[in-house]
Amino acid sequence: MKVYVSGKLVPEKQAKVSVFDHGLLYGDGVFEGIRIYNGRVFMLTEHLDRLYDSAKAIALKMPMTKDELRQAVVATCRANRLRNGYIRLVVTRGVGTLGLNPYLCKRAEVIIIAASIQLYPPELYEQGLKIVTVGTLRNAAEALNPRIKSLNYLNNVLAKIEALNAGVMECIMLNPAGQVAEASGDNIFAVRGRTLTTPPCWCGALRGITRDAVMELAGQAGYDVREEVMNRYDLYTADEVFLTGTAAEIIGVVEIDRRVIGAGCPGPVTQELEAAFRELAKTRGEPLYRR
Repeated sequence: MKVYVSGKLVPEKQAKVSVFDHGLLYGDGVFEGIRIYNGRVFMLTEHLDRLYDSAKAIALKMPMTKDELRQAVVATCRANRLRNGYIRLVVTRGVGTLGLNPYLCKRAEVIIIAASIQLYPPELYEQGLKIVTVGTLRNAAEALNPRIKSLNYLNNVLAKIEALNAGVMECIMLNPAGQVAEASGDNIFAVRGRTLTTPPCWCGALRGITRDAVMELAGQAGYDVREEVMNRYDLYTADEVFLTGTAAEIIGVVEIDRRVIGAGCPGPVTQELEAAFRELAKTRGEPLYRR
């Protein structure tokens, strides 16, 4: 595997960062997870826009233009001969001191990893997920805004630990007001009739790229798509619940806190949107290779 680091493509074993990098010392940086489908980098423009917004929000000066970074992403995928896979694009604050002062970091570090990923076993896409609500609350927007996709993912990791300790692979995180925010790594949707509802970002949800794509697809299919404040009652009593995310794609939820959702299997709306998303992924994105 070839990894892009410090402006070069190097073998995996030679891909290294300094122990004084603020990304390692303090989780000071931003990242994106991006999918490759059918020889295309899926929604690369949207991912880069979000990355640069996250960087701006934490006052991190990007060391490359968007076009330069786009070219680096494509080159990394080509170097690894990928047609389907996953990209982890990381920008750290760079090398600094043991102190917190970020302005002592002279230049941000860009790392691009292009490989494969499988978040959930294939059978769970047919059977659906069982999830629980965890006690770890989503960060308050005034503390660390969840719309910033930062390297400081400890909030999500603690929630994931609770889920795994409860014997499930994913969970629901609430915000400090007790409202539904998102899963530990995915956005969440509830289906009631022909209405799809997802929490607004100000409730503690990341503005997911897959989330936005699903909202677009659902609107095109004639569904009423809403961003509304939700509580667990709205999930427990929904016809269907599903999660969306770059790694997860779209996956149905069949049980929450031991309440069976709908018929106890991924529902028809979830399946319809899964199929529509797969079709979209075949043709939308930055081409890696000439046809």
